[in-house]
Amino acid sequence: MTLEILTSDLLSPAKHGFFTRKGGASSGIFSGLNCGLGSSDQREVVALNRARVAEAMGVQSDALIGVHQVHSADVVTITQPQGDMPRARADGIVTNQPGLALAILTADCQPVLFHDENAGVIGAAHAGWRGTLDGVLESTIDAMVALGAQRQAIRAVIGPSISQSAYEVGPEFFDSFISQDSENARFFRAGEGDRHMFDLPKFGLSKLQASGIASAEWTGHCTYQDADRFYSYRRTTHAKEADYGRLISCIRL
Repeated sequence: MTLEILTSDLLSPAKHGFFTRKGGASSGIFSGLNCGLGSSDQREVVALNRARVAEAMGVQSDALIGVHQVHSADVVTITQPQGDMPRARADGIVTNQPGLALAILTADCQPVLFHDENAGVIGAAHAGWRGTLDGVLESTIDAMVALGAQRQAIRAVIGPSISQSAYEVGPEFFDSFISQDSENARFFRAGEGDRHMFDLPKFGLSKLQASGIASAEWTGHCTYQDADRFYSYRRTTHAKEADYGRLISCIRL
């Protein structure tokens, strides 16, 4: 089956893609393009899936660069293929080196790709609620600027993520946002009882827009609601499945 790759004109001409789960070799609960080395899927099958992604991005497998994602605001700068080196513990990656494809894994969290065409600098971030609240998007932009990007020239796109209608949270979650900034209440609407519905993409967009970059958008795809195309941690949890696949999003110069 052919890979399905979502793109955005905002990131052109950088080669990039938010890959759906279609076109992969995994089976069972991972059926499709599971690229998560941390999943319990067969490692050789995940490696095959990642090789297909690398080929689609026009790079060797060792030039598909990822990090050990830990829901932090930490960002690393990459200058060469990783080889057998252990992945850095971080949630943002930037580079100005052609031929390296930056890769982020998600299954409801926001995959965010960045590009400054004039400076030749790209970035990628894994932005769940914790990382977004703690500043991973701003940190990724700062790291791009340190490589020569101009803040006002950076464009960013949020890929498939869980939408507000599927993201029910409790009062402690709501309080953690309000304690940081009372204006964060605008990203929530009332749910049943003491529950709230959280708008993660809107929150991410607000952070990007406030950072002073040129433009930002969300592709509008909800990972929870479209099981044929996307993996979802929350959907897997509700279904009481043992594990879940990870989507991959990539960008290269």
